[in-house]
Amino acid sequence: MSIRVGVADDQALVRAGFRKLLEVDPEIEVVAEAGDGFEAVELVRRHRPDVILMDIRMPRLDGLEATRRIGKSGAPSRVLILTTFGLTDYVYESLRAGASGFLLKDSPAEELLAGVRVVARGDALLDPSITRAVIEDYTRRPRRSADLAEKLNSLTARELEVLRLVARGQSNAEIAAELVVSDGTVKTHVARILQKLGVRDRVQAVIVAYESGFVEAGAAETET
Repeated sequence: MSIRVGVADDQALVRAGFRKLLEVDPEIEVVAEAGDGFEAVELVRRHRPDVILMDIRMPRLDGLEATRRIGKSGAPSRVLILTTFGLTDYVYESLRAGASGFLLKDSPAEELLAGVRVVARGDALLDPSITRAVIEDYTRRPRRSADLAEKLNSLTARELEVLRLVARGQSNAEIAAELVVSDGTVKTHVARILQKLGVRDRVQAVIVAYESGFVEAGAAETET
């Protein structure tokens, strides 16, 4: 079964470039394009793509608000944000609005294809370097939430340990190596964490970890 993808960007040449890159993979089909946020929301409503690549800066309605509206609509489509390093606040807010991850616009073709596959199968795309920059920049203005902190109380000690490593941007394989357990065990822990926190993917779990105060900005760099 092919992965159905939508592309939202206000520049036609950029959309064409992404279409060309994506359709190199015979299992990926670009079903529609959008030139602004309004068209992106309509694209999702009409075509129900598995993944929509979403630019942030677009006319009429930006990618941030479009992502929020898509999330509120309950559509199964997953949003993959396309960005540059200079837009950390926008990206973080997009993730809070329900995006499943983000890629740099100048990422190599193989990373784009891999990213689409990751998001399409229900996982979140968390590149450690970008994730750290995004979340730490935002959380320098901490938001403490008693409700979020209460959710963490339902996690076991091992699940909290796994969540801390997820918040660093580590993959299941990296977490398994650090905790000396199997990849399958880590996958089970992550699934239980998502269920208990009431979130749909790793990105949302990381946001809970930071906004609750469980993980502090800079902690990943200071831990030894």
